[in-house]
Amino acid sequence: MSTIEPLPNIDFELFSKLDLRVATVTACELHPNADKLLKVTLDDGTPEGRQVCAGVKAWYEPAALVGKQVVIVANLEPRKLRGEISQGMILAASDLKEIATPDETTDGGKPGPDERNVVVMTIDQPVKPGSRVS
Repeated sequence: MSTIEPLPNIDFELFSKLDLRVATVTACELHPNADKLLKVTLDDGTPEGRQVCAGVKAWYEPAALVGKQVVIVANLEPRKLRGEISQGMILAASDLKEIATPDETTDGGKPGPDERNVVVMTIDQPVKPGSRVS
């Protein structure tokens, strides 16, 4: 069993600056210029919605995410990822599979899709897009 190293504590004021929201995936496709990214269109409760680029291509087919409600960091500074704008981040959990050892990893010792599981954080009951997560 591996040991999980905790990150340093943060104060509540810093935590309260995160804007975590529920968004519904309305469209999802392969990112045209990146091997590991999906381009995801979200209904986040705003009239214009938003687009994010998510590094979950190895674990999800684009169609499998459409219609799901996910948790996003809504106030992350937008940035361009391989030519596409990403206006936030979809939260996901990642864990190493027990079979992975340093000798079995790919990509310079970093765990690859065969050594870990990635699961997008979803909502178990429908809520209105844009609902706050606390």
